[in-house]
Amino acid sequence: MSAVAAPAAVTLPAPRPSVDDADTVAVLPGLFVPEASQWLSTSSGRIAGDGYSWMQAVHWVAGSGLYKPRRHRSHGPRSFGPTTVRVAQELAQLFPCRPGIEYLVRRTGLAERSVQNHLQILRETGLLAYIVKGTRVPGGPAQASEFARMIPTEFDAALGIRTVQRDEDAPAYTRAVSGIAEAGRELMAKLAKKAARKVRKPRSKTSSKAPAKASVRGAEQGFVTAVSDEARCTPMQVGTSASSTAGTTSLPPESKLASGVSKSPTPKKSKAKTGGSRKLNVVGRRFQLARELTQELDWLRGCSVPRIAWVARNVADAGWTVTDVRGWLHLRGEAARVRRGSGLLAVLLAGAETVLDTPAKRADAIEQWRGAQEAARRHRIQQVRARTERYESDWDAPSSRAVQREVEAAFAQVREAANGGRHHDQAPATDGQREAQGLADPQIDQTQIDQMRAQAQGELMRGETDLIELTVDSMGPEAAERIYGADMMRRARQLANTARSSLTTITHR
Repeated sequence: MSAVAAPAAVTLPAPRPSVDDADTVAVLPGLFVPEASQWLSTSSGRIAGDGYSWMQAVHWVAGSGLYKPRRHRSHGPRSFGPTTVRVAQELAQLFPCRPGIEYLVRRTGLAERSVQNHLQILRETGLLAYIVKGTRVPGGPAQASEFARMIPTEFDAALGIRTVQRDEDAPAYTRAVSGIAEAGRELMAKLAKKAARKVRKPRSKTSSKAPAKASVRGAEQGFVTAVSDEARCTPMQVGTSASSTAGTTSLPPESKLASGVSKSPTPKKSKAKTGGSRKLNVVGRRFQLARELTQELDWLRGCSVPRIAWVARNVADAGWTVTDVRGWLHLRGEAARVRRGSGLLAVLLAGAETVLDTPAKRADAIEQWRGAQEAARRHRIQQVRARTERYESDWDAPSSRAVQREVEAAFAQVREAANGGRHHDQAPATDGQREAQGLADPQIDQTQIDQMRAQAQGELMRGETDLIELTVDSMGPEAAERIYGADMMRRARQLANTARSSLTTITHR
């Protein structure tokens, strides 16, 4: 044997007589990477192409038993166990791999110190390498470290993976896989199955001491992360026997079987829609309609959603929405005082699905309800305006008939002036007054126009447009714009459009 072939013979795995011995790699030395070699520039491994292939290497390290942390320190985890694999699963989903300690604590439920220990394990086994090491700036937030997911050289040697450096100028850690030995294909297939499964958090409570001891022993012997395919990744499948389950086959329950065979461990696609919302069944639609009714109707606030779902089951099954129910309640009539909301709703919805049995009928009921809502809204606005003008306005309407006639005459004079006419007993305004007032043939002085603009400005601040609308109706839009200006006319149109919306109510505070 030549000197070149001697190291390769040492690192290749020994012949495996059976499947039970697939995860035993006795010829490989212990696996440990010192702190100086835990950087990407000094690492001897290669960068993993994706998170899936990296998880294969993680499961191989977990089941090989080559890493013994207690040889190097007396504290921390005793082995590369299922918890380390759970942390690795979170890292495999990050692009780039820049996890914060708080993020991993929140995702895994572990303590901060425990997360740091498992990250150290992944670095010492050559599975992680620093790209940028995190820092803690005084007075500022801590900066997270950025890692490169690495595949150790021991993994390539154990499975007979051949690599090639495609670019001679590139670093050694960029080498790519070019092939695999025939002896390592079976082991790679088993690692692929384990990488496709998800390791979950074990149960905190056990029914008896024997299953608890069995689960601990199974975890120590590679129960979750061992290479043999008989082991299962789900802690819920642990048997009650005191022996280890790493070398035995645990049968799934009959509810998990389909056509006499077990389900594939490959993760299946979610049946949820692309938008993230699932299609509701009959019961889901009932509860959705009941929840919307308790939010929309004031007299149903505080009612039990399941009770309302049972009351509205017929209309929900007929495809009604909360708007359809509001339209029907408008036609049926709502009570002013409600003692029991669910009982009143049951009476009002009796036979509703047979009366409004078509979408056209329901749409007509909705239009009537919205028209009534708009009329009620306008009535409330008129009441607020009248109350504001009566109690809170700076100007009180005159009670004397003689004064009222003078006011009407003044408005008539303003209308006539805005329309270009001229009163017979008043002299025409000068050119300077025309330019100052902005009117074609004004017959009213600047003081009256200023008063009208001030009054209209005060109404706009209260959300009212009565004076401007009256001027537009009597004189026309052009004359009103010459009196109040383009800015006030634009604000008045905006308030009018907002007031016509059923979603807005303008009040004065």
